[in-house]
Amino acid sequence: MAPAVLTLLLWMIVPLAMTLYFSAVRYNLMQPGEHGFVGLQNFEFFATDPAFGPAIVNTLLLLGSVIAITVVLGVAIAVLVNEPFPGRGVVRVLLISPFFVMPTVNALLWKHMMMNPIYGVLAQLARWFGAEPVDWLTDHPLLSVIVMVAWQWLPFAFLIFMTSLQSLDREQMEAARMDGANALQRFWYLVLPHLARPVAVVVMIEMIFLMSVFAEIYTTTSGGPGTASTNVAFLIFTQALMNFDVGVASAGALFAVLLANIAAVFLIRIVGKNLDR
Repeated sequence: MAPAVLTLLLWMIVPLAMTLYFSAVRYNLMQPGEHGFVGLQNFEFFATDPAFGPAIVNTLLLLGSVIAITVVLGVAIAVLVNEPFPGRGVVRVLLISPFFVMPTVNALLWKHMMMNPIYGVLAQLARWFGAEPVDWLTDHPLLSVIVMVAWQWLPFAFLIFMTSLQSLDREQMEAARMDGANALQRFWYLVLPHLARPVAVVVMIEMIFLMSVFAEIYTTTSGGPGTASTNVAFLIFTQALMNFDVGVASAGALFAVLLANIAAVFLIRIVGKNLDR
């Protein structure tokens, strides 16, 4: 296994080492001759960027909102679809399908087909009810991105919860029903405890992947208006490919890695506690 392990380590360590190096030197593509050591100045420049504070807030809002939407709706839809009805197999396939749509396609679909203020589906619905259409990407940019990302990640949460419900003890549910427990009581005392581990897993996985949401923002709002929808990933992109400052972008990337690892360690501990129960 040594060659495979060595290849994996090189594949991981070499890019990380290069990022560490670039974060400690002055490396701007517009000034190719200056590669002097600057210490922590790149980190200071990244942290003092006027867009840094809004980017952190937007990232946390995006993470919290998408996770809350996908967990709540995922549990609700999984419980609903778990009951037998005609065409259940087809409905399950349709509910899972959005997860396989590429992020860029997802963003274009919502931008042009759903949220366009002139010919979008939401604009047509608003006119049908006699209301004024809303320019979602201009008036509510972050909310629009949250809706797009939640729409794509909801099938993932639904799939995990639906699979978990397949192992729920039906005899226990039937016994509770015969003892007089209503639907809400059965859900609260039997279904939710059974879904504790899947919920922890979904939160952990989504937390890690949602830190790097980029395509939806780049395709629809470009981080604007202003910094209204800029997150950490898009701020790093701005420094790297718009300001041509590889050093500052590398410092931002290390900050994002640190933030993701802190969240991952915290969530892994939560998952571990749930698995020990």
